[in-house]
Amino acid sequence: MDIATIIGLVLGFGAVIGGQVLEGGHVSAILQPTAAIIVLGGTFGATFVSFPLKKILQALKDVRKILFPPKEDPEGVIKNIINYAAKARRNGLISLEQEAQTVKDSFTKKGISLVVDGIDPQKLRETMEIELASFEEHGKSSAEVFEAAGGFAPTIGIIGAVLGLIHVMENLSDSSKLGAGIAVAFVATIYGLMTANIICIPASTKLKTRLKEAILQKEMVIEGLIAIQNGENPHFIEQKLRAYMPDDGEAKKGK
Repeated sequence: MDIATIIGLVLGFGAVIGGQVLEGGHVSAILQPTAAIIVLGGTFGATFVSFPLKKILQALKDVRKILFPPKEDPEGVIKNIINYAAKARRNGLISLEQEAQTVKDSFTKKGISLVVDGIDPQKLRETMEIELASFEEHGKSSAEVFEAAGGFAPTIGIIGAVLGLIHVMENLSDSSKLGAGIAVAFVATIYGLMTANIICIPASTKLKTRLKEAILQKEMVIEGLIAIQNGENPHFIEQKLRAYMPDDGEAKKGK
C-alpha cells in the first residue's frame, strides 16, 4: 500500500476537521448528508456526461494503482536486458525466441519477437514507440477523469451552497435559525473544495506519476532491445540504460 497516499488523506481531512474543532465548532456541523449528496452526485453526474462509460469504469479500476502502486522494477529491466544481450551475443538473435515465450510483460515480449524477426532497428523503434504512445494515451484517460471531476466539484459545491441559501431565504421569518441555516449552506462549498483538492486532483496527479514511471521503464526496454539488435556490448548497454535511472537509484545500488 502507498503510505504517502494514506498520510496525505489523513492529513488533509484531519486538518479540516481539526481546524473546525480548534475554532470551537462541532464536527457534526460539517457532517451534512444533503450537502454530500449534492456535491458527490453532481460531480459524478458531470463526469459521466464528460466521458464515455468505458473510461469512467477504467478510472475507477485504476484507483487501485493509487493505493497499491504497480511494482515497477527498473533494476530488473536492466538485468533482463543484459541477460538477453549476453545470450544474443553468444548464440545469435534467434536464441531469444525462447525468451519471448516466457516473458510476462506483453510490451517486452512484442519487442523481443521483433528483434528475433530481424526487423531493422529504425523500424523496431518506430513500431515500439507507436505501442508506447498507445499505452500512454490509454493511461492518461484515467488521470483525465479525476482531473475533470476535480474541476467540477468546487462549482457543484457552490450550487449546493446557493440551494441552501435559497432554503434559508424562504424561512426569513424565523430569525433564530438563520445563522445555523447559512452555516449548513456553506458546508456544501467545503465538500466541493475538499473533494477536488484532497481527493480528485491529487488522485489525478498520482496516476500521472505512476504513468511516467511505467513509460520510463518501457523506454528502457526499447533502448535496450535496439542496442541488442545493433550488437552492442552488454556492459555498454548497461551503462546506457542506467542513464535512465534517477540519482537515488544509482546511490542505492552503489551501497
